[in-house]
Amino acid sequence: MPEPTVRFADAPPATADVAIIGGGIIGCATAFFAARAGLSVVVLERRAALGTLTTPASTGAFRLQFDNPEEIAAVREGVELFDAFAERTGLEGWDLGLRHGGYLFCSLTDATLERSHRLVARQREWGLTDVELLSGDEVRARWPWISSDVRGARYRAADGWLDVKRLTAGYATAASNPGRIPDATAGGSATFVTHAGVNAIHVEGGRVHGLATTRGEISAERVVVAAGPFAAHVAALAGVELQLRPTRRQKLVLPDLPQVPADAPMTIDEETAAHWRPAMRGCLALFTDADAPPSEPHDPVPIDHDWAFGLLDPRSDHALARIAPFWREVWAGGAPSAHWFLQAGQYEYTPDRRPYLGAIGPDGLFLNAGYSGHGIMAGAGGSRLAVDLLTGAASAEVNAFRPDRTFDSREHDIL
Repeated sequence: MPEPTVRFADAPPATADVAIIGGGIIGCATAFFAARAGLSVVVLERRAALGTLTTPASTGAFRLQFDNPEEIAAVREGVELFDAFAERTGLEGWDLGLRHGGYLFCSLTDATLERSHRLVARQREWGLTDVELLSGDEVRARWPWISSDVRGARYRAADGWLDVKRLTAGYATAASNPGRIPDATAGGSATFVTHAGVNAIHVEGGRVHGLATTRGEISAERVVVAAGPFAAHVAALAGVELQLRPTRRQKLVLPDLPQVPADAPMTIDEETAAHWRPAMRGCLALFTDADAPPSEPHDPVPIDHDWAFGLLDPRSDHALARIAPFWREVWAGGAPSAHWFLQAGQYEYTPDRRPYLGAIGPDGLFLNAGYSGHGIMAGAGGSRLAVDLLTGAASAEVNAFRPDRTFDSREHDIL
């Protein structure tokens, strides 16, 4: 059997069972599950390549430490797929760079420590029983580089991270070669078209009938909007108003930093949400500023070097050195002049920071968007559900992520 590749085309086919707008990791995951379900699929990406806007700006991380059972279930489904990706996709030897390095949420105050205890108690009620609550001394016994100011932490060893580019390419490759997928329904296929911006969604008599793109017209009675921070703009082409707040999130990449413990978990300051994890011979570091204002979607997303100094400078109120003092040494040793660079993407926040999955607006229009920064980890379970809703294999009435739901406030999720 020849080596599998992604099926690209210069123009979309005349017809398809499903047209997916967006070729990031969510669009490619949707294509995988739709092709596996026996559907003919076309993925339309307006950029020159798949997975090149928001997807590569992520940390590629996954965790089950959520504050609601529905997202825990979605991420658990995704991790099970990641763990058996080569087998489940039929892509022999496909390496996701998967590492179960753990997630460590560190508390510097009694308030966040009590919040963590409340969260873990609820998680155990939902069946997530492997999250540990550690005292400050227990944390430092395992990770001696943690600050003496850390009063306690919650930790789950099975959380971790992977290579997002390999995952995106794996979804697209498997979708293009559904005959390799062990449990695929016959007849499915996926075609990917780049430089294919969508100009119009054709709606007639309350139903979707197709799309107009910069690469040509396509007839399709089911359209999935998987356009990340641009999802609201795309949905508006079908007359649908979507509550979505694109918000810039930046990632500091330090590819070669010997002070970073290579066996460290994802390490998070529970007070500020500043966090980092090992990568390459250094690390990736982020700060999800709760006060960052939303904006229009951007391509490309601008970067701000002052943001990076906010993580590196120990005098900052969200410095990485707050919970790991070796970052002071990094700064004193010349971090501002070290080799580092920034990437930026946008979280597409929904009002409750949970995704939009399922039908909305005219018949045949579906959403798979609004992951609010959790698309890597929740996108597999979410995309499988989106396809099941599209085919009727799942009931809209029991869908916790339906786009027309009532939005509830959340206490715990800080990332």
